[in-house]
Amino acid sequence: MTATSVGALLLCRAEPETVRPVAHLLRERMLLVPAGDGWSVLVPEGKPWQKDPREGTAADGGPEPVDRVVGGWATALAVGSTWPVLALWWDDDRSGYTLASGFRRPVGYTWLADGTPAAEEEAMRTSAARLGLDPVLDVQALEALTRADPEADAGARLRGLLAVLTRAGVALPPGLTPGEPADRLRSVARIHPEAEQIEWAGWRDAVRVELDVVESGSLGPWMVGPRARAVATAQVAAGLPLTLWGARRRSGGWITAGLILLVQGLLGFAYNRFRGADSP
Repeated sequence: MTATSVGALLLCRAEPETVRPVAHLLRERMLLVPAGDGWSVLVPEGKPWQKDPREGTAADGGPEPVDRVVGGWATALAVGSTWPVLALWWDDDRSGYTLASGFRRPVGYTWLADGTPAAEEEAMRTSAARLGLDPVLDVQALEALTRADPEADAGARLRGLLAVLTRAGVALPPGLTPGEPADRLRSVARIHPEAEQIEWAGWRDAVRVELDVVESGSLGPWMVGPRARAVATAQVAAGLPLTLWGARRRSGGWITAGLILLVQGLLGFAYNRFRGADSP
């Protein structure tokens, strides 16, 4: 690594079309590039981190360290998705990774610049399990990265981690190499033929993107489309007579239950109509 090699990469275990809508919600300018079978990589275009820890901390009004910034991004991406996110980061003094997966506590590992391990070995085994790696061969290779090796500096440790991940399908494009300065990574990503620009487009588009994410999942057919309209029809059909029956019996509980069904059904119709009109 050089004195200016401060940077990060966000490896997502999902195809670009799956990552794209969630990545927009980070409100950061990034480049999205395919990174192997079932993997994508996000390359930050900005550098919202401090180059040198002596420049100050967030509490002093200065930028945060690179590991904290990209760790937050990884956590935000993972919470809003069903796939894990591996944030690789490096600066003048250290390198490492943060793995975020759903609502579980993120795990990570850190090496000093000379490659000295500076974290718990258990983090490697936890990471392997969450990434679905081989519990024997891959774990053995990862555990080797937690042992002292005078021939391996921090950059070599990250490259060793990527070598293990290649067996899980990771294939970073040439030039997107951990340890390179952020400017060089950005330049390489921009010329990739399948690179996509990710940037914040306002809350209205963010809400639309979030709805697209939900609708593309398992709940989608129950939110919009024929199945959703059938459910809304059933709710109205059940809610109206239930409300009238409760009114005749002067039963507040049955009236409330009927009104809830009615409101849910009407909202379902309204949502389907809105999303139908909102579609291009």
